[in-house]
Amino acid sequence: MALKVELKPKERIIIGQVVIRNDEQRTRFFIEGDAPILREKDILTGATADSPAKKIYLAIQLMYLHQDPTRDYQTYFELVQDFVTAAPSALPHIHEINNRILNDELYKALKAAKKLIAYEADLIAHAKRV
Repeated sequence: MALKVELKPKERIIIGQVVIRNDEQRTRFFIEGDAPILREKDILTGATADSPAKKIYLAIQLMYLHQDPTRDYQTYFELVQDFVTAAPSALPHIHEINNRILNDELYKALKAAKKLIAYEADLIAHAKRV
């Protein structure tokens, strides 16, 4: 079954290793086959990965898009080790992400990493209140 994608005007999407940018009008198309796909709202860049949790997300994103997660493992695990050292309470989130990666569910690992980003924001907000 094909994946139906609708793009807003000027919206971007990554399919495999290719960035596609929509023109001036809404577009609908169908993707048949197996390729990593990320919508613009789910894409982080080196510049937008401005927190430790976002850097972890970026490492997972690269694993997902490269389709060879092993080449980014070392970076990912170094970032995770630093994060858990600073915030041991994040360990349940890290376990979920690790399990997704180990089960080759990299898109689901990205979703779990979004939860880690939200958790990190909560920790920072709490620290500012105290």
